[in-house]
Amino acid sequence: MERFLEGRRAALQEHIQQHQEVHVVMGNEACDLDSTVSALALAYFLAKTSVPPKAAFIPVLNIPRSDFALRTETTFLLREHNIPDSSLIFRDEIDLLGLHGAGLLSLTLVDHHVLPSTDAALEEAVVDVLDHRPLEREWAPSCQLTVELVGSCATLVTERIAQGPPGVLDRTTAALLHGTILLDSINLSPAAGKVTPRDVLCVSLLESRFPELPPHDSIYKALQAAKFDVSGLTTEQMLRKDLKTVSGDEQVLAISGIYMDIELFLRRPGLLQDLETFCQARGYSVLVAMTVSFNECYEPTRQLAVYSQNGALRNMVCCALEEATAPALQLQALPSPWPCISAYAQGNSLASRKKVLPILRAALGGGPGTAAGQEEEAAPPPTPMNSLVEESPLAQAVPPVCPQAVLERVSRMATEQHPPDSK
Repeated sequence: MERFLEGRRAALQEHIQQHQEVHVVMGNEACDLDSTVSALALAYFLAKTSVPPKAAFIPVLNIPRSDFALRTETTFLLREHNIPDSSLIFRDEIDLLGLHGAGLLSLTLVDHHVLPSTDAALEEAVVDVLDHRPLEREWAPSCQLTVELVGSCATLVTERIAQGPPGVLDRTTAALLHGTILLDSINLSPAAGKVTPRDVLCVSLLESRFPELPPHDSIYKALQAAKFDVSGLTTEQMLRKDLKTVSGDEQVLAISGIYMDIELFLRRPGLLQDLETFCQARGYSVLVAMTVSFNECYEPTRQLAVYSQNGALRNMVCCALEEATAPALQLQALPSPWPCISAYAQGNSLASRKKVLPILRAALGGGPGTAAGQEEEAAPPPTPMNSLVEESPLAQAVPPVCPQAVLERVSRMATEQHPPDSK
């Protein structure tokens, strides 16, 4: 994996100069750990298994390089496995539209399957999709489509690799996938409401092939600590770290995942000026800050705050959240030091940001959201953004598995897999 990534920039330039195919594997615009690792691992697998390898397989991180420092859990895990930032290619370092216009681009999407409107022209280049959220749009039969409700897109990538030739999976790739699935599934905890049996199967598979992988608790706690480490970030960086938006007829609302207790956040020095500057610079009428933390049993606790200098608009958003029934958020007011900010404890801890976004969209009278991170779903799905736990399709505890069962399960999935529905 390390040598593969080191050679990507040179391979990209060579294929452009020789007018040869460039096959980009790209995650979503939130560029969380799942999107990053899924892109790196799948591009590596495709490069190792494509015969003959006519294309240059290029994993692309779908953010500007300047934003990478905000992905603290990702920078931590890559650094732990000796993958330097210099070997990565970011969205502002590759001209995807230019490649497509020249007829050189093939595109695989991981951890999303709906491109934002600004990338609509790239849809013609998409040949493969792996995602773990409910299917929102149709793709041509020629596009290989893997959309499954699992806890992590890295699970789908692991399954794809397991179905390939033996010996392709190396320890670095396995360690990246292993850590990502554990973080996404909240350490495989049913109490967190996100893990599925397939996530457990893939973790067991990786561990059966690489028994030296670290214990679950140690890697999960290290990643969680890195993810929640915002000590070196400004308020503006904290707001951008995990940001999405929804649009109404005339208003744009931002919702940021904040990795800090809401009361501590509200008492940050210069907070009001920072919020006003942040919203004015981006044209946001309202900002919702949403926090999540986990106890020792991996059960989530949530809080949220609503900021706007427009009192009527702020009250309208607050009322929509307080009165919501699908889902009911069970909000309890918290003291706020600022009249332009309303703060709440959220009793329904499984109502993640993906559940809250449709409520906010309806309140604004808007259609499908456009996102600073990625375009949001029009309905509340039961999977990803790694920062905020989603409901699991499981209603029972995850059964124990053994490595042999994992291998048999993956082999059976490979033989049962059907081509995409032409619908």
